[in-house]
Amino acid sequence: MRSISPQKAWLLVVACLLGAGAASAEVSSWPLSKDMLSHAQLSLVWQQTLAVKQAEQFDTVIVLEDRLYARSNQNYVWSLDRGDGRVVFSRSVAPAGFPILGWVPYDDCLIAVVDNQLVEFDKNSGAQQRISDLELSIIAPPVRNSRFFYVSTAGCRLHVFRTKDMVRIFQVAANTDSLITSVLADEDMAVLGTDAGNLIALMADVPKKIWQFDAAGAIAGPVIRDGRSFFFAAKDTNVYRVDMMGAARANMVWRYQTEAILDREPRVTAAVVYQYAIGRGLTAIDRRSGEALWFLPEGVDLLAEADGRAYVATKVGTLAVMDNATGKQLYWVNLSPVTKYASNTADANIYVADDQGHVACLRPAP
Repeated sequence: MRSISPQKAWLLVVACLLGAGAASAEVSSWPLSKDMLSHAQLSLVWQQTLAVKQAEQFDTVIVLEDRLYARSNQNYVWSLDRGDGRVVFSRSVAPAGFPILGWVPYDDCLIAVVDNQLVEFDKNSGAQQRISDLELSIIAPPVRNSRFFYVSTAGCRLHVFRTKDMVRIFQVAANTDSLITSVLADEDMAVLGTDAGNLIALMADVPKKIWQFDAAGAIAGPVIRDGRSFFFAAKDTNVYRVDMMGAARANMVWRYQTEAILDREPRVTAAVVYQYAIGRGLTAIDRRSGEALWFLPEGVDLLAEADGRAYVATKVGTLAVMDNATGKQLYWVNLSPVTKYASNTADANIYVADDQGHVACLRPAP
């Protein structure tokens, strides 16, 4: 196993995070040599310095489609182009202290629950387009298709509203009368995850069940859909892959037992499923077979994946690089100045930030 020196790692982070000026991919614009970057096997794609106020810091940094969103603990949001770091918009989306649930893209809209009201924001400006007070206690991020909104509430019901006028069309409950903690929807069906471990598919426009799969424990975090496959973590310590088999049936393809408590969803790429377990670390699971590829006790989350390598954030402030084929750790980089990062399963870009408003995009060097 090989590592770079703490001094070189620190200089790399300083160069990426603390350099001044506009977003840039030119190595020459930073006080950092190409030789140093080659030691880290990373290249700088772009860097931005966002105007974070004193005592303000990033609360979340997330990747959604072609954007990177950073939201501060004062509910100020920056939307950045993932490719070049350009700021698409920056604005306050809610008063400081107001709870925000979800940040779900749909076409040119972003959907969130702000202080228990369903709010639609313009994706390109961040401006509020519509505010709907549904007089419901919303517990999961609402989703929509072209015709309906699907809203889960504390009353263990899914409420379905017509998008054009927010008229309620129907409501439905799981047969276990359990909380619906995760909702997915497309034009044909809605898929619900519950705290009783139910994965339920309904017809999109009527309260008719298509299929149901039951896990032994509550579903932890959102259900992840990729094509005909659904991936989720359950509080029975298992990670599941469930596939639709035809129009009206779904079967479990595999389940992997982590032997530890699960409290969040897996990260799913084309070949690997990454699952964090409290007190245990990060496990990489072969997407096809459900067998473990490697286990990293200090691993916390996937940053990105490229060419069979996983770039992993750790609880000790490093970036560990794992070889998915051999299961071995190749090297690590000290990223202690980084306080926030985004998990990116779409491509090889690594997004990191600090509490001073510096955001950087790094990429494994070719």
